[in-house]
Amino acid sequence: MPPPSEQLVTKHGRGLVPRRYGIWLGGVTLSLLGSQMMAFGMTWAAAAWGGAFAGVVLTAINLPRVMLLLFGGALADRVGAWRVMIVSDFAMAVAALVLGGTVLLLGVQPYLLVAVALIIGVVDAFYLPSSGSMPRRLVAGESLARAMSARQVAGQFAMFAGPPAGGLLVAVAGLASVAVVNAGTYLVMAVILVGLRPRATAVPASTPAGGDVRSVVDGLRVAWSDPVLRLALGLIAATAAFLLPVSGLLIPLLATQRRWDADLGGVLAGTVALGVVAVAVTVTAAGAFRRPGLAAAGGLAVAAGGVLALAVAPGTAAAITAAAVVGVGSGLFTAHVGPLILGGAPSTHLARIQSVLVLAQSLPLLLTNNALGAVSDLFDADAALVVCAAALLVAAASGACSPALRTATLSITS
Repeated sequence: MPPPSEQLVTKHGRGLVPRRYGIWLGGVTLSLLGSQMMAFGMTWAAAAWGGAFAGVVLTAINLPRVMLLLFGGALADRVGAWRVMIVSDFAMAVAALVLGGTVLLLGVQPYLLVAVALIIGVVDAFYLPSSGSMPRRLVAGESLARAMSARQVAGQFAMFAGPPAGGLLVAVAGLASVAVVNAGTYLVMAVILVGLRPRATAVPASTPAGGDVRSVVDGLRVAWSDPVLRLALGLIAATAAFLLPVSGLLIPLLATQRRWDADLGGVLAGTVALGVVAVAVTVTAAGAFRRPGLAAAGGLAVAAGGVLALAVAPGTAAAITAAAVVGVGSGLFTAHVGPLILGGAPSTHLARIQSVLVLAQSLPLLLTNNALGAVSDLFDADAALVVCAAALLVAAASGACSPALRTATLSITS
């Protein structure tokens, strides 16, 4: 079991999510909304210097995030996830306020956008592993899948509402106003964390003292040594490589290739997200399947079928239906593999396993976005979608054929 300082689960009805988690999730939703508004505002401002510079700004966020994730996870497991998140929220609030004030004084400057992007990337590297471990720290094992699905609904809501709200605020009052609003959301989140934080935050005795290299990479060792974690993270990497690019890259390319309107491309991407949300809401209300590993593999197979149907869709109605199938399959996978990983992580390595998970999501995407774009240029978007469908089917079959993953149940590892 987690140490007393981290064990915040209260007694509650079977399958219900405790009130503490609901309060935390409300703060997370507000913070994510502010982050999405800020991301849109910065991208919009960067686009004034061209697409290449906008790419530089995005790279300035992603590169330090990937490079420092393992350090962020190790620090959280050593000094406590609560401390890391509270300090990170205050740091981001200060950075956003400085950005807003500087924009008011000097206007939007390229170097300023890059500097703030670097700060966001660094803070994310420390914040994300801690935040990802919170459902396990706040919710009992039998409710973990529901809690994580509710967290997914909050994230999808922020992705839907944040960019339009950010665009409206930028149009009306400029980038500085978005920065100030974002700072406010971080401060609210910090106050919530302070209120929920346990009075004592002792470090688990088995966590190595000091920030040596072994402590930093220990999450990789634990993930590799556990067959369920190893296979589940492998499926995460396959999904990041061949499922995430479907909405972000290939649907816009497909719409352009078939001379569909931009609105239809947006509808297709939105339909995928709607399918994910539908599954997340269902799992939040009714609970997850008893065999999460098998359900996750099945979700990948469903998503693969949807991607293949999207590649051969003869018209817009068929494409929208295929996009919905992709979303449902993606939602089934995410709703079950996340609790499986978080529930199977040792209590002394919660943040480090989360940092490995984020790495598994980030690194393949950096490679396959370029590769799939090249396939689309050499052939067409349909060919790239077929490649994704085939890879996802292989990953789904691998998961379904693995006895460790197929028979895995949602249990809490001490």
